[in-house]
Amino acid sequence: MAQHFSHRGIRYGLALLIAASVAGAAAPGFSQNVPIPKPAPKGRDGGVQMSAQEAQKAATANRATQLPPNPVIPDPHRNLPANIFATFDANQKAQAAKVSAYLSSLQTLVGNFVQVGPDGSKTKGDFYIQKPGKVRFEYDDPSQIAIIADGSSLVVRDKKLATQDVYPLSQTPLRFLLSDRIDLLKDTNVVSVTVDDLFISVTIEEKHALIGTSRLMLMVGTKDGQLKQWTVTDPQGYDTTVAVYNLDSSKKVDPGLFKIDFTNYSMPPG
Repeated sequence: MAQHFSHRGIRYGLALLIAASVAGAAAPGFSQNVPIPKPAPKGRDGGVQMSAQEAQKAATANRATQLPPNPVIPDPHRNLPANIFATFDANQKAQAAKVSAYLSSLQTLVGNFVQVGPDGSKTKGDFYIQKPGKVRFEYDDPSQIAIIADGSSLVVRDKKLATQDVYPLSQTPLRFLLSDRIDLLKDTNVVSVTVDDLFISVTIEEKHALIGTSRLMLMVGTKDGQLKQWTVTDPQGYDTTVAVYNLDSSKKVDPGLFKIDFTNYSMPPG
């Protein structure tokens, strides 16, 4: 059972930001058998762009400067409102606007993450974001999972099995973090906004007729205004929490990191 939950946690957690509506709640568009991916090519501009190899080195170096955080795990028995007509006071609206402005201001973001699955198991890795719509999550060994979005599609790639499942990016909660501009109160169904000494927390709810209700809770630091973590709750009520650290929004990332190779593979029968 633990192995089952650990596998779910990987597939749910990062689809941002991610996998609750990617890997479990929705069926993939199609699956492919793929070769083990090669490292992305180095950038040609010589200095401004960070290649895949340089990005990996930078992420490793960053880990020496900041220890992984302990993710804040939400109360599994919390009962959030499911009212699409939820109203918020002036302070809640201001805090939601602050989070929206911060997310909209980001164009690139590189960092490390710690993921806690539904069974409490922890995994770590590196992530790279380039707006609009591009992201890559690389899990540390022994996990062989990578999640990549190229602006329109998102794949969950298993390097050990040499397979990848393909999903429309528009059907994942990850799109909220990867949008060029986002107004959370206008563009999403926000059901909760809370503020304490540590975090501004905004919870977004999505209802799907066929698969049920999922939620994404974004948490931003009250003092520094930086993204700290998110929790994805799948339609079965399982939580996966991802805490991020060593964030750097100043570097450009090699576009090759976000390339998905569809050209050599045909759709499977049926």
